Amino acid sequence: MTEKTESNGRKETVTIREKLLSDGTSSLYLDIRHNGKRSREFLKLYLLQGNSRTIKEQNRQTMAQAEAIRSERLIEMQKGSYEVLQQFKTNTYFLPYYRKMCEERFRTDSQGNWGNWRSCLRYLEAYCDESTTFSEITTEWVKGFKDFLENVEKDSCKRRDRENISIFNGLSLNSKHSYFNKLKACINAAFEEHIIVVNPLRGVKGFKQDEVAREHLSWEEVVKLDATPCKSQVLKNAFLFSCFTGLRKSDIERLTWGEVREFDGFTRIVWKQKKTGGQEYLDIPNQAVKYLGKPQDDPDELVFKGFLTGSYLSLELRRWMLAASINKDITYHCSRHTFAVLMLNFGADIYTVSKMLGHRELATTQIYAKVLDKKKQAAIMLFPDLNEKDSVSKKNKNKKQANDN
Repeated sequence: MTEKTESNGRKETVTIREKLLSDGTSSLYLDIRHNGKRSREFLKLYLLQGNSRTIKEQNRQTMAQAEAIRSERLIEMQKGSYEVLQQFKTNTYFLPYYRKMCEERFRTDSQGNWGNWRSCLRYLEAYCDESTTFSEITTEWVKGFKDFLENVEKDSCKRRDRENISIFNGLSLNSKHSYFNKLKACINAAFEEHIIVVNPLRGVKGFKQDEVAREHLSWEEVVKLDATPCKSQVLKNAFLFSCFTGLRKSDIERLTWGEVREFDGFTRIVWKQKKTGGQEYLDIPNQAVKYLGKPQDDPDELVFKGFLTGSYLSLELRRWMLAASINKDITYHCSRHTFAVLMLNFGADIYTVSKMLGHRELATTQIYAKVLDKKKQAAIMLFPDLNEKDSVSKKNKNKKQANDN
């Protein structure tokens, strides 16, 4: 044990100690006494059991590394830089910190987003262990998790009978994109809270999100839904309201009458987005106002009181679509897609639509513009072939394809 004595006579020590683990190895840590406080710094260095020459040599090198770190801490104390480093809580355990963020998302986020946080947790638990601290979350560690997601099999953290599986089924690109973003959010939060000194995400690129088909309704189909009764009137009102405003389901669920205001001849919604946390306002069209219902005096009362959730919402939505003879796989979020496509189709510029949707990046909105491009490409195919006798039948076939798109 090495000691350093300050001018006030108080002893400050940095001692290498061992902690015996269940597998027989010993974990090395520093027992630090500084400014009257005692702390531990686990080094992630381990001594092996055994008396062979190879093991003894490896343990000797491990102890040399531990001694070098101990010397660094003593020098930091002498220079006064140790106090600065102590402002950062790099010994915070990573997985408990991530689980705490999951709990916060459960209280504040949509069920789908919270589910993604929980799913990512399973893969993080497979990648690292409970003793992992933020001091180990380096750029190489982050790159390692990215590589882990690239090669891990889907649901491998849940399956037990692995030997009977012969076909590799990796994570989808969107799952990898989502899980890596959850890790990024966790690390960025830790950096903001001064848990880590340097952000290890610098220079690490994430996964590019895969473009998926975004189902939406045409204007004619929206008109049909307005004329078609739905077993749940609140569902009908909320869904069509989203078609005319683009509001997310999570914001619709929480919308109160205190957030519905009259401004400069328009009805304005002023709310805080649940997903992004940003303060937003949106002037809504008269077509949407009728779905709000009768205004209530209590500003805290929900506008869409009794809004359905879970599988019951999906079931009633599906029944309503079938009653309107709409054979599309429509989820509630498709109402938001519908709003975006209709706005662009009616001539609104993409920048304005992006702001109305609350997108932080224009690239997110450009996905909807590509939907219109496909419709335009299908439309130009309606011209019949001048050199073919069956030009009329081909025209009808192309017209059907354009309508299907």
